[in-house]
Amino acid sequence: GGMNSRPSPAERVHLARVKALPCSICDAPGPSHAHHISQQSAWTCIALCPSCHQGQGGWHGTRALWNVRKLDQLGALAITIRRLLT
Repeated sequence: GGMNSRPSPAERVHLARVKALPCSICDAPGPSHAHHISQQSAWTCIALCPSCHQGQGGWHGTRALWNVRKLDQLGALAITIRRLLT
């Protein structure tokens, strides 16, 4: 379901697993925030520490922390998925 509907049991499990991961940008240990690429889908969430998510250099700021790692949202999502599967 979308973010305005209640997440399904599978989506809730997925979000909890994402939040347990280290940050996909700077590798800070979890728990992390689950940053939604699309507000419509729990399945495209990225594990981000508070700094890389909402800090001055984070996604909702200047994105300097992302630029240093040369990562965009798809690159960060790939790291999140790889960590969920390995």
